[in-house]
Amino acid sequence: MADNTEFHYIGIDVGTGSARACVIDHQGNIVGLASQSIKTWQPHPEFYEQSTKDIWNSICVTVKQAIQETGLQSSSIRGLAFDATCSLAVFSKETNNPVSVGGPKGSSDQNVILWLDHRAVAETKTINATGHPVLQYVGGGMSVEMEMPKILWLKNHMDPSKFQDCEFYDLADALTHLATGEKTRSYCSVICKQGYLAAGTKYGEEGWQLEFLNQIGLGDLAIDEYAQIGGINGKNGRYLSAGERVGPLSEKAAVELGLSPGIAVGSGVIDAYAGWIGTVGAKVDLGLDGPIDDREHLSHRLALVAGTSTCHLAMTNDELFVAGVWGPYRDVLFSGAYVAEGGQSATGELIRHVVESHPAYSKTATEAKNAGISLYDFLNDYLREQAKESECAHVSELAKHFFFYGDLWGNRSPLADAQMRGAVTGLRSDTSIKNLALHYYGALEFIALQTRQIVDTMNERGYQISTIFMSGSQTLNDLLIHLIASCCKMPVIIPQYVHAAVCHGAAMLAAMAASQGSGEESKDLWSIMTQMSKPGRRLDPTADAGEQRLLQAKYEVFLDMCFKQREYRDLIDKRISAVE
Repeated sequence: MADNTEFHYIGIDVGTGSARACVIDHQGNIVGLASQSIKTWQPHPEFYEQSTKDIWNSICVTVKQAIQETGLQSSSIRGLAFDATCSLAVFSKETNNPVSVGGPKGSSDQNVILWLDHRAVAETKTINATGHPVLQYVGGGMSVEMEMPKILWLKNHMDPSKFQDCEFYDLADALTHLATGEKTRSYCSVICKQGYLAAGTKYGEEGWQLEFLNQIGLGDLAIDEYAQIGGINGKNGRYLSAGERVGPLSEKAAVELGLSPGIAVGSGVIDAYAGWIGTVGAKVDLGLDGPIDDREHLSHRLALVAGTSTCHLAMTNDELFVAGVWGPYRDVLFSGAYVAEGGQSATGELIRHVVESHPAYSKTATEAKNAGISLYDFLNDYLREQAKESECAHVSELAKHFFFYGDLWGNRSPLADAQMRGAVTGLRSDTSIKNLALHYYGALEFIALQTRQIVDTMNERGYQISTIFMSGSQTLNDLLIHLIASCCKMPVIIPQYVHAAVCHGAAMLAAMAASQGSGEESKDLWSIMTQMSKPGRRLDPTADAGEQRLLQAKYEVFLDMCFKQREYRDLIDKRISAVE
C-alpha cells in the first residue's frame, strides 16, 4: 500500500454552465483544475433543460484534463465526489435510460430540468395552498425552482404509464448513480429535503409524508415503497450524509473518466453546500479563547457563497425555524446537525444589471479597459477618488442621501416574497460616470444591508452567527466585502481558493469517502476539513465611528423601504377590491 501522502482526490462541480474538476493532495492543496462547458436548451420561455449524457461527457473531459495538468498517474486517485446545481434528473426504472422532461416531442437526452426553470408556477401554487406542515421546512412556501413542483408538472404533462416508469434524482445523486450504479440518495438532495428529511421522526418511520404527497397530487409516488424518489431508508433505499462512501467506481465509469475502477465515491451535495465545506474551515485568527478548530464554533459561522446569487448557510445543533429561510435540514452535512439556507436571488446579477443598464456604461467600460483594470475595480477607485476630492471621510458619505432597494427579481430571504421589486430615492437626470458610480455603490450597499437583515432575522430566532465566511466571484470586490463586514458588524473571512471553494469542498468529500473502508481509521467531515482547509484572509468592520453611524441610519431606511413597499401594495389592493 502506498503512503497516503501519495494519494489524491477529485472533486467535480457541475454548475449551471460548466463542469469543473479539481485534484487535491492529502493536505488539501489544489494541484490540478480544469473546466468544460455544458449545454442548456430553452425549448420555451421559462423552460431550461439539460442532459445528463452531455453533462457526463463534459465531466469525463474535464477529469482527464485536470489529471493531465498534474502529471499524476490515475492510480494515485483514491476518491471521487460530486456537487451540482439543485436540478431534477429523470431516468427510466426499467431501462435506466434518460427520460425526456419536455413532453412527447422532447428529446430523451434532455432529461434534466434545470434549477432556474420556471415552468411549474401553477403546480407551486397548488402545493403551497395546502398549508401542510412540511412547508415550514422551506421557509413557509415552496419555490417554483424546487423539485416537487417540477415532478408534479411532469405528472400533469406525461402519459401516466411513462410517469410511473420514472425515477427522480437530484443532479448530484444522478451523477453518483452514473459513477457507481447505486441508487442512493443524499440527505442534501432537494427531493429529500422537501419530503423525507424534513419528516424526521414526526411523521412516521417511513419518512416520506404520504398525507402531504396525497394533498399535492403526488400520492402515487408511494407505489413500490416510494422507489421512484429513493425508497425507504434501510428497506429499499439508502440515505447518506455528505461524503459518506456510496460504493466503488464502476468499471464502465472508470474507463470513461480515465480512472481506476474501485476507487471510493462519496455522497454528493448541492453546489452551495460544497461551498460551505470549502469555505467555513478557512484557518484564521478569530480572537477566540481555546482552539479555533473546535467544531462547536461552526454554529457561529455563516457561509456566503456569492456569485450570480448568494446562498447563506448556517449550522446548528438545534431545529430552529426562520420564516423565509429554508430548513432546518438534519444530517445534510454532519450526522445529527441541522443546516438552514437563506438566500438573495440576485447579487452579482444585480450589480451587473445596474451598471450595464446605465447610460454611462459604455464610456465607463472603455475607460476601465484603457486603465487595464476590471470595471468594478475602476468604479471602486473612482468612488474613492471622488470621496477624497469631496473631502469625505469615507466613500459611504457620497451616497448618504441616495437610497437604493434592489429586490428586482423578488425576495427570497427573509421575506420569501416573489412580488418584491426595486426602488430608488434620490434619482437625478445625471447620465455621467459619476452617477453610474453612485448607482453601483447603491447596489453594493443594498446587498450588504440585506445580508444584515438575513443575519439579524436568523439570530433573533436562536442562531448565534458572529462571523461570515465568504467565497465566490464577489469576494474580489473589496468595497463590497468592506460594506458587508461593516453593515453586519462582524468580520468576513475569505478562503484561499476563493474561486474554487465549491470544487475544493467536493474534493474533501472524496477524501472522506476514501478514508472509509480503507483499512485506516475513517474520518468525519470536520476532521477532513480541519486537515485540508487552507489559511484564509480576515477583513474587519469599519473602525470609523462616523461611518458606523451612517450605515446604521441607512439600515433603518432600508428596512422602512422594504416594509413600506408591502404596505403600498396592500393599500392599492384593498382599494381596488373595495370598488369591485
